[in-house]
Amino acid sequence: MTLNLCTSPKLVGTAFFDSSSSSKLSIGSSSSFSSPILSSKNVGLRSLSLRKSGNVNLSVRSSLETAGPTVTVGQVTEVNKDTFWPIVNAAGDKTVVLDMFTQWCGPCKVIAPKFKELSEKYLDVVFLKLDCNQDNKPLAKELGLKVVPTFKILKDSKVVKEVTGAKYDDLVAAINTVRSS
Repeated sequence: MTLNLCTSPKLVGTAFFDSSSSSKLSIGSSSSFSSPILSSKNVGLRSLSLRKSGNVNLSVRSSLETAGPTVTVGQVTEVNKDTFWPIVNAAGDKTVVLDMFTQWCGPCKVIAPKFKELSEKYLDVVFLKLDCNQDNKPLAKELGLKVVPTFKILKDSKVVKEVTGAKYDDLVAAINTVRSS
């Protein structure tokens, strides 16, 4: 089985999955490694469950799913009006946290590094950011944006919590509440 593998923004390659071992990947055709990076595989080529190992962030998609947007575990993914709903729908029952910001917003700039840290901490949560510029105005309006920053927390493609303003503690509490539900 061949999978597209992205281990970092600098390295994109093809991985060959050894179906006899759920934790062995061959990158390209020469090097291979066995490690606990893969925690399970989902039969049917839909996905592989991943966890972070060391400083390596992995995003694995089967060759059947290469069209469309991708999300990398442990990172914030920038979305737009065209990519937001496909990513949210693909997340299924995972918690999705959306940072709705603008380039000119001071509090947005202050909380952005903390939001990135949360994406590195909560590897079971999908972290997205949406620049609420003119191009994305229809999506911002659809999601009910009134102030920036606003954080929308979704589960099963529905908004279940909202945090307005750069309130880090409130955001962490909301994420933990939704994750445990």
